[in-house]
Amino acid sequence: MVVKNFRSGLFAVACCFLFVQLHAQTSVPVVHFIENQKSFPRISEAMGRKEDSLKKQFGEKGLVWPAKYIYIRSFKYDSELEIWVKNKKDEKYKLFKTYKVCALAGSLGPKRMAGDYQVPEGVYCINEFNPRSLYHLSLGLNYPNASDKLLSDLSQPGGEIYIHGSCVTVGCIPLTDDKIEEVYILAAHAKDSGEDFIPVHIFPVNFKNPRSVAYLNRYLQNFSEYAPLVKNLRNIFFYFEKYHQVPLILIDGKGNYVTEDVPAEGPSPVIKARKKIAHKPQPIKDEDLATSVDNLPVYPGGNTAFQDFLDSLSREMANDLEEGQKKTFVQVEYIIDAEGSPVYANVIRGGNDVMNPKIEGAFEKMPQWKPAKHYGKNIGIKLKQSIMIGED
Repeated sequence: MVVKNFRSGLFAVACCFLFVQLHAQTSVPVVHFIENQKSFPRISEAMGRKEDSLKKQFGEKGLVWPAKYIYIRSFKYDSELEIWVKNKKDEKYKLFKTYKVCALAGSLGPKRMAGDYQVPEGVYCINEFNPRSLYHLSLGLNYPNASDKLLSDLSQPGGEIYIHGSCVTVGCIPLTDDKIEEVYILAAHAKDSGEDFIPVHIFPVNFKNPRSVAYLNRYLQNFSEYAPLVKNLRNIFFYFEKYHQVPLILIDGKGNYVTEDVPAEGPSPVIKARKKIAHKPQPIKDEDLATSVDNLPVYPGGNTAFQDFLDSLSREMANDLEEGQKKTFVQVEYIIDAEGSPVYANVIRGGNDVMNPKIEGAFEKMPQWKPAKHYGKNIGIKLKQSIMIGED
């Protein structure tokens, strides 16, 4: 279903984030949801461990247990996930707890295709509770949403994005097993109380953190095309900061999020164009590379082994951070050719003159991959990979 606002020309797509503020008037509580979840040993055991502690934490903060509404927002660069709670529709949300996100894949910017290892940025909701997750427990997000479907790769936008346990990721939000148990229980109680569409907003940075905004400013200098999404998400962030309510969010015909403009209370991103980094000569022509494939190339040992390679490279390159710099995000563009060989690596974002040649060399020395396939034939493909060098 699509609803058109004839005065503004905006389209509101009927998905969970549009109805976050409307569902309470019409939805019927899922009476047996908690009992159903308790039938899974992992959930029953988690509730036995965590519920008394959660009740105590709520009491210490003057909150009513259990929360009937929760709102989750996560900040990629800051590696944080916040849980906000309330018990009546018209109440303002109150912050319950901030959790540390223990690992990050990709860099700033939205997810736009399968295999890019990016954590999405945008407006989502929980659409799945998985008590049997390979990552202990997991809460699924409705990526790709209506905006992503307009802006992402049409054939392979990617999917299966979760908030989960463990501490590994290729595009999800890992919290560790201990922390996901708390978040899962809070979300399960809210769903049991009738909150069918639990909103989850993923921002590039916490816009009230000057250090994070300064990093975003530097990032935007090279990638000004990212600025419209930043502006839209910033409006959503400051609307919530002003009212402590989740705004009504529309999507225009170009996939942009649209909501009320709210004057910022914190540092603003300064967007200036900078000359783009030149690419190395590329003997393989773009027309000889796949734009869509049936099977993406596979690093020997799979995603876990590739993440181990990235983690090792990150630790090694931390020695080459500039003085006073604790971390940086680097994005590498490279090709896995039809034979599975990694070739023509090029750092296109971040880093510095010392570390970038080392990173490019490390990528080109990777072992042979299982090549991509299209219509049953091996084919070369250009990939991008983001790496966080250093840590807080």
